[in-house]
Amino acid sequence: MPHILKNELITVQIDLPQEQYQGSRFDWTGKITAVTYQNKSVTGIERTDLEVSQHCGKGFYNEFGIDQPLGFETTEIGDWFHKIGVGLLRKDSDTYDFQRAYEVQPAEFNVTKNDTKISITCSSRLHNDYGYVLHKEIALMEGGFRISYQLRNTGKKSIETSEYSHNFLMVDEELIGRNYHLKFPFSLQPDHFGETVNPERKVVVGNNDFSFLGTPEEQFFFSNLSGSNKVTAQWELQNSNSKIGIRETGSFPAHSINLWGWTHVISPELFHSISLPAGQTSEWSRTYEAFTIT
Repeated sequence: MPHILKNELITVQIDLPQEQYQGSRFDWTGKITAVTYQNKSVTGIERTDLEVSQHCGKGFYNEFGIDQPLGFETTEIGDWFHKIGVGLLRKDSDTYDFQRAYEVQPAEFNVTKNDTKISITCSSRLHNDYGYVLHKEIALMEGGFRISYQLRNTGKKSIETSEYSHNFLMVDEELIGRNYHLKFPFSLQPDHFGETVNPERKVVVGNNDFSFLGTPEEQFFFSNLSGSNKVTAQWELQNSNSKIGIRETGSFPAHSINLWGWTHVISPELFHSISLPAGQTSEWSRTYEAFTIT
């Protein structure tokens, strides 16, 4: 059964580590599948064309090492490599593909919970000289919630990776379109974007914002929004029809920011860069606040 955090304004639904989604991509610790604010949903789902929705991302799913999991390059084909927050994945080719369904040996998970927060610890075994303990706490706030992370390197090698939250957003079940406005607290750098996929040209890139000329029928994607500059880790999405907004603020400078979306979902992604020597611990947080637009 999912764990529910709830107050008068907001409801947060969280699947436990070995419930529902069991894929090899997203972190199993604190799978926030749905959030409502004033009884209106602010979350969506990665895909609507799959018969079994538990195989795809929902709500606020996060991921470590989307480009390169721990030790992948030096792992022999047939051996196992770490995916933080999931467990060990079996390497089956020379190229890592985050969309591939890898065979998984789950890590060890421990959960404690009450009405206002849930704490989940993911402990890996030592393999190929890599090891870690990930502790995540999701705590309810008046109009939002905070995700606090603690990553301890228990291995012999340095952990060099990144972490981001995919943020599958859809306000009050309204398709992405003219009523949506996504803002950032820095100037966008379209000349330095790593990739621009906007086939219908329905996504409009402003000075520090994105707007829409209509509902995209095809996927859109923009990477490296800040042009490789470290910037304030924040975005704010507003829906002028429902008069609801939601923002995320990270406790870290974002080294990279991407935006992905489709007809039914928009996903701003703040990347946190992690460089953690053996024996050391890193802490960071992501705070989500929903609000009414006046």
